[in-house]
Amino acid sequence: MPGIFEFLKPKSRPESTDDKPDSILFSTAFAGLGVDASLLVPWEARAVEIDAQRVSASRGTKMLQGLWAKDKYMSHLDAKAIQSLERYFDFAMVPPNRDVIRQDEYGNFMLVLLSGAIAVDRAQPWGERLRLAETRPGEVLGEMSLLDSGIRFSACTTMNECEVAALSAEGMDDMMSANPQLAANLIALLARKLSLRLRVVSARLSEKK
Repeated sequence: MPGIFEFLKPKSRPESTDDKPDSILFSTAFAGLGVDASLLVPWEARAVEIDAQRVSASRGTKMLQGLWAKDKYMSHLDAKAIQSLERYFDFAMVPPNRDVIRQDEYGNFMLVLLSGAIAVDRAQPWGERLRLAETRPGEVLGEMSLLDSGIRFSACTTMNECEVAALSAEGMDDMMSANPQLAANLIALLARKLSLRLRVVSARLSEKK
């Protein structure tokens, strides 16, 4: 299995003809909102911190195809489209009890759970930790911050050994440049799934008041 330091290999980024960050791009959106780059937590750093180990792209893509084929929204991406996504994702195995995402941090990546279970919790102002969900394989985590460049709404912790697919802001920008139709379709489907989940979470939080 390749070493974890392969996560640190720099990826290509869209070139800019202007010194000013282009806030239209996902990789520069945080800077466009005035967020200091030192506050960002990229997937490469989180992967090293939580002892993630790389999984082969072929395995990860096959798992992603099987899971999303059963999803109401993501099934609109056919096998060929998901195969095209392989070059933009990183696939990894994460040990149990690791925070893949932390509440109130700035993170410019999203995750797709491929195997295992991840708990989604939100710390309340009065100290209670509210369990929002226990995700199943195929579900997406962290896409809100990737799409709107905001802070993380909740914490996501592996409940057992999990395999995940990670898509960074740089990977999304590369996809927009190389395959804009695929990027547009993925963003639209993520937005629909996110809207549905927010409605569910909002209803659950209202019940707790």
